[in-house]
Amino acid sequence: MKQPLYILEGVVEPGNRIGRTLGLPTANIALPHDAPPRGVYAARVMLPDGRICEAVTDVGSRPTVADSAAARAESHLLDFSGDLYGKRIRVELWYFLREERKFASMEALAQEIRRNIMQAKEYFADTASL
Repeated sequence: MKQPLYILEGVVEPGNRIGRTLGLPTANIALPHDAPPRGVYAARVMLPDGRICEAVTDVGSRPTVADSAAARAESHLLDFSGDLYGKRIRVELWYFLREERKFASMEALAQEIRRNIMQAKEYFADTASL
C-alpha cells in the first residue's frame, strides 16, 4: 500500500487570516526541524474527531504574503468548515504539486491555489484506493 511522502503533526495556530479573505482559509501548524522540502502538496488531514479531509498544503515561508523566514505548513481543507484553532491535526503529504513561489498579486496567488485544488482532487480521484 502506498505511503505518504511526509507526515506532519501539530496544533493549529492562528495566522493573519489572509487565506480566509481570499475564500481559502487554512489550518496552520509549525514545522519540525526536519521539515519536508518547501512547496505545495496534495495532502490529507486527519481531524481531532478522526475524520479525514483532502487538502492542499503549502510548506514554506509564504513569499507572496510575508516572505518570512519562519516556515510553516498551511493546509486548505477541501469541503470543510469549522474552527480548528488550538486543536491537534495530522497532515499527510501525498504528492508534490509545485515549488513555492512569489506571485505578482493576491488574486494571482488565489487563482494558482484554485488550480492546485483541482490538481489535488484529480490526484486523489486517480488514487482512490489509497
